[in-house]
Amino acid sequence: MNDKRPACAAPALETPAPAASQTYSYSNLEDTESASTALAEEVALAIAYNGISQAVMLVTPTDLEDFVVGFSLGSGIIEDANEIYDLQLSGSGSAQYAQVTIANRAFWNLKQQRRQLAGTSGCGLCGVEALEQALPELKVLSGAPLPPPEWLDGLRQRIGAFQPLGQYSGAVHAAVFMNDKGELLLGREDIGRHNALDKLIGGLIRRNIPISGGLAIVTSRCSLELIQKVLRAGIQTLVSLSSPTSLAVQWARRHNLNLIHLPQKNAPRVYSPALEKQA
Repeated sequence: MNDKRPACAAPALETPAPAASQTYSYSNLEDTESASTALAEEVALAIAYNGISQAVMLVTPTDLEDFVVGFSLGSGIIEDANEIYDLQLSGSGSAQYAQVTIANRAFWNLKQQRRQLAGTSGCGLCGVEALEQALPELKVLSGAPLPPPEWLDGLRQRIGAFQPLGQYSGAVHAAVFMNDKGELLLGREDIGRHNALDKLIGGLIRRNIPISGGLAIVTSRCSLELIQKVLRAGIQTLVSLSSPTSLAVQWARRHNLNLIHLPQKNAPRVYSPALEKQA
């Protein structure tokens, strides 16, 4: 084992508990023997901004305040967490609600987006305006050094401390933050890979955790949406336990985001910056 590997600050802050699961019975297909197992919960969360409904998301009912803040920033609804003036959760069971009060500027921009999408059909991303929203102009990061290799040593095993629900019931993704000392500080879980990252970003913002020099780790497939979320959050390095898509790599390189894939059995693969830029 590498002696330089940083210790895991397991889990120093709030981590979702396996309470977000329920036990169900099942029988084997080949016989009538009955057993039971824990399954991750899933609820519908309706999000409204300044009284106007915006989205209904299927989420794991943990850390919902973190999710709403991260979703608002990662989706481009707000540019800064200070633009959220109030956040109220209500409802119970499988139907829950988030009422969010945002700054007038952010709300005006949101209404403009909604007006542009009015009248579309089919896939829901039809027309020039929808494409511009799917491929927005985002700020290029200033660039940051790649993390030392020892920070990623045994990472798959170490983040297990931040996946209590996943280890208990399965069916969930995780997103974890490592600080500029290589310490794992905060983890979030959700049935949705986007949701887990939104929760992590929201948790970092709400707890005023510095992100400079740190990195986000996702257990899921790394596609363009995840790249956009960390870019909007200002996180300079993203580590994925699953392969990135080609578009994710293109955007990471274009925006100076460090993008690293950590395979199960091979050495970490640096996709961004490109090799010619690492000299």
